[in-house]
Amino acid sequence: MNALIYKTLIPSISLRLSTRLTLILNSFLHFKAPLPRAMSSYSPQQVFQLKLDPLTGNSEWVVIQDSDELPECSKEPLLASTSYLDMLNDSHRNKAFRLAIDKTVTKPCHVLDIGAGTGLLSMMAARAMGLNGRVTACESYLPMAKLMRKVLHRNGIGKNINLINKRSDELEVGVDNPSRADVLVSEILDSELLGEGLIPTLQHAHDKLLVENPLTVPYRAVTYGQLVESPYLWKLHDLFGSEAKASDGIHLVPTGLETVIHFKLQQHPMHCDAIRKEIKLLSEPFKIFEFDFWKRPDSHGKTKVQIKMTDTGCIHAVVSWWILQLDREGTVFYSTAPSWISSAAKIGSGNWCDHWKQCVWFLQGKGMPVSEGEEVLLEATHEETSVSYNLSVLGSQTDIREHDQRIGDFQLLVSPERIATYGDSEWRLSVLAAVRKALQGRVNPLCVVADDSIFLTLLAANLSKTSHVISLFPGLRDKGAKYVETVAKANAFSMDRVEVPEKWKACLTMLDTHGKKVDLLIGEPYYYANEGMLPWQNLRFWRDRTLLDPVLSEDALIMPCKGILKACAMSLPDLWNSRCCLGEVEGFDHSVVNTTLGACGELPAPKESPCLPFCVWQCGEIKELSEIFTILEFDFLKLMTSCYGKAQVQFTEHGICHGFVLWMDWVMDAENSIVVSTRPGVLLHVGSDHRYWKQGVKLLTKPVAVGIHGSKTTNEFGSTIIEAFFDPSSSELIIKHTFS
Repeated sequence: MNALIYKTLIPSISLRLSTRLTLILNSFLHFKAPLPRAMSSYSPQQVFQLKLDPLTGNSEWVVIQDSDELPECSKEPLLASTSYLDMLNDSHRNKAFRLAIDKTVTKPCHVLDIGAGTGLLSMMAARAMGLNGRVTACESYLPMAKLMRKVLHRNGIGKNINLINKRSDELEVGVDNPSRADVLVSEILDSELLGEGLIPTLQHAHDKLLVENPLTVPYRAVTYGQLVESPYLWKLHDLFGSEAKASDGIHLVPTGLETVIHFKLQQHPMHCDAIRKEIKLLSEPFKIFEFDFWKRPDSHGKTKVQIKMTDTGCIHAVVSWWILQLDREGTVFYSTAPSWISSAAKIGSGNWCDHWKQCVWFLQGKGMPVSEGEEVLLEATHEETSVSYNLSVLGSQTDIREHDQRIGDFQLLVSPERIATYGDSEWRLSVLAAVRKALQGRVNPLCVVADDSIFLTLLAANLSKTSHVISLFPGLRDKGAKYVETVAKANAFSMDRVEVPEKWKACLTMLDTHGKKVDLLIGEPYYYANEGMLPWQNLRFWRDRTLLDPVLSEDALIMPCKGILKACAMSLPDLWNSRCCLGEVEGFDHSVVNTTLGACGELPAPKESPCLPFCVWQCGEIKELSEIFTILEFDFLKLMTSCYGKAQVQFTEHGICHGFVLWMDWVMDAENSIVVSTRPGVLLHVGSDHRYWKQGVKLLTKPVAVGIHGSKTTNEFGSTIIEAFFDPSSSELIIKHTFS
């Protein structure tokens, strides 16, 4: 990749090492420093990388040396939470680049590969031009550069490729390269196209590194869009509209403060095929922007597209994708279009992959009502790393309805999934019932909200007029305090009853609680910094409860009182294929990367694939093969300790088992009558109200044929034994399984 990264060594969202992160974090999170020359004539490099512990919220710097072996900073493979493996398993992508490179690089020349990754494109270029050519491969991220060296060595092609561990904008002709390059091969594209810094990278390359009128692979990219109506997409952005349907009296977004909680105005990657049945197409696809790789792009651009509505409805979002033309002649293409676009399968896409999705741009509020035949004007603007839109409906003389994207002064920015959770009536009623039950009969209670739940803070202050609430807000901090202050009046409480410590503390003292013991310790649990991580990493609440034990009263109520690790055996062919071990990729052996990238398959003992977070309902073809079962319970009434659990699971369906999906159920009351589950919505035929959380997925080494327990079918397993061990000292949850 052509970027540096803030990398948490704990599974989070699947991400590429993007230039966008470089621009934000390079100056203070990640830098290289040469070791003193007295230590080595080679002067190797070292990288300082941030490691986050999700159970404590603490971080530490880890030094990665430019030595032969990658560091074992945690039990999780170093690059498991990146999308490299998924990308290298995308056979359509790999074939398209190979065909285009073979057509473009037809004689010895100088090829520049920016963001080389494992070196696949560099090796393709070196093979295409034979022994007399030269490839300069630029890879800025040291762990990936080290991995690329192993791949080059395994394939015996290292002598023809000069690997430079720098960003491309650090390269200098005459220092790193003897001359400008004749050909550029590069794949620094994200789902939005521009998010990995495509424009500034191409600008610098054309200015400093490439000959005039170079050949490039890819040759061109074109972005497209479509206007859609979707109740599900509406729930992801219109909290004011969703909250209006609730009956709990809590106003997270009061009238006049409709945007006080908001999502970031950007395109959000999503597998839109997973919600195809909930999407109403209101227009034909339309072209938005065109970017030519063979010439210097502009930093900023605007375009206007007049779109005729093909149906009546309400525009909730713009769904966008791109089509890549890889060769100059226009014979090799790759598309990220959704499956309902009939041409998508014909021009180089088709297999499910997670590294490129469609993008969704949400319209603010209720959306824009339109009628069939009406014309809408879409104004699109691109900056260096992003695209934005504005919509207006055209009348006979002038614009008659404009969609206003302006926002208020103070905003608490959260994810679309968090907005949908806060707007979900079922979730709100469950949490409200639990808090009301906890407060029942208590006079002047002292309540501590241990996590980042603004909803619990408002509930505790609103439901008890005599309560005093201390909200720790470990992730939100002053933003949480500012938000509560903004909405306090609308929720019928004054700020003299709600306190947010100026400096966050893991342990409160009696001085912090004003000499009073804590009566209620509550959490959802939800931690701002843990969003998108594995569901059991919210066991940070248990750790916080343990640290706060000295200030808890003898009859203190703890909510949730218990966490339950649940699971289901599932068929996940698309996800397994995207994460399986690599062998040859377009003729080049990549088997040396499997362990580092966290592949599932035949790994050397004792290595095995890690648990990784996914929105399971978006993972392509899926099917449950067993009942939901409990593996492990965590008792929050007791201090945090290691836990072990074991379950025997009988299969209820015939099929191919690819792994286990795991999630947390949070038991909110002692009677086990109120349970908030993070299970995937695909289970038990649950609707969209359960699609706002990620689950953990443990993929098998090899898919296994399973059948209904007790059936006589040969070569099918009827049951399996699952074991889990939780070690709080290392934040690790170890999952083992045995088929029988």
